[in-house]
Amino acid sequence: MITPSSLLFTVEAGVAWITLNRPEQRNALDIPSLKKLHAMLEDCNVDPAVRAVVLTGSGRSFCAGADLAEWAEAEARGALESYGWTETAHALMQRLHSLDKPTIAAINGTAVGAGMDLSLCCDLRVAAASARFKAGYTSMAYNPDAGASWHLPRLIGSEQAKRLLFLDELWGAERALAAGLVSEVCADEQLPAVAAELAGRLANGPTFAFAQTKRLIHDGAQRTLGEQLQAELAAGLLCGRSEDGAEALRAVAEKRSAKFLGK
Repeated sequence: MITPSSLLFTVEAGVAWITLNRPEQRNALDIPSLKKLHAMLEDCNVDPAVRAVVLTGSGRSFCAGADLAEWAEAEARGALESYGWTETAHALMQRLHSLDKPTIAAINGTAVGAGMDLSLCCDLRVAAASARFKAGYTSMAYNPDAGASWHLPRLIGSEQAKRLLFLDELWGAERALAAGLVSEVCADEQLPAVAAELAGRLANGPTFAFAQTKRLIHDGAQRTLGEQLQAELAAGLLCGRSEDGAEALRAVAEKRSAKFLGK
């Protein structure tokens, strides 16, 4: 019997589509899937043909978080604290969060625990009307362990983050939109098209400038305003010297739309 791949990967018109493909496990993340996704993201980051990345799930769930069957097996052999899931997941979350290419989570169905955290590491989140978000940690007498405690206060504020984490509420797509957890909600059947349109806009844009902007946003919280202005100046020099920067000026002078290469 042929075992289906736990991840599907295609590149179309500059957009890499990565699909979590363990629908019977609700796309839960076991260690092999974590490592494979990490490797795919590394490849996307250095591949000039990839200008944007969309992450989504197959079936009725985006991602159910950690593979609890794998956790139970590790516990049964006395290796729960040492078998490496958390460290492997942390490396993946850091890789996704810091990717140079713009990233979109197209969230279909439930996003629970590390599955929700995976979406939080993306730059933009588009949710199907069926999307549901749940932290899943404190109901198991556990703390967040894949970045939720860092991302959520920055996205939705400390009080809303505490409510979602303490009470472990199940938030629907509209509640997530109102809180700022996602930027757009659409009908389930429209999710691929909505994500494709948004990803296409990003892929056709000045992705070198996007990468610089992303770094400024991520690093800015650790700087004073003066330090951030200096960082903006340095990034601006890089953008101005880029091929896209030169193309933007030519396009203005020639009264036409720019054709960016991401360089």
